[in-house]
Amino acid sequence: MTQKFNSRVYITLRPSVLDTAGTAVMSGLQQLGYQGVENVRIGKYIEVTLSAENQADADKQLDKMCDQLLANPVIENYAFELSPVEE
Repeated sequence: MTQKFNSRVYITLRPSVLDTAGTAVMSGLQQLGYQGVENVRIGKYIEVTLSAENQADADKQLDKMCDQLLANPVIENYAFELSPVEE
């Protein structure tokens, strides 16, 4: 029997990759008077609901999804949280 799982996927640029959008946001914040802002990095947040036999299988599926489509592993890191859907 399959179970449903909710996941939250967080994707960020690798630290070695220049984040031009983050730099632009940081500049805007500083122009608005937020002088304490020292660094801004922009990322992505994705929610996925999936069905799997168990949590380990759901974890493997989600890892593969991130690696193949949701993130670009050459320039991005990803992490996710996975939890069973309460029915």
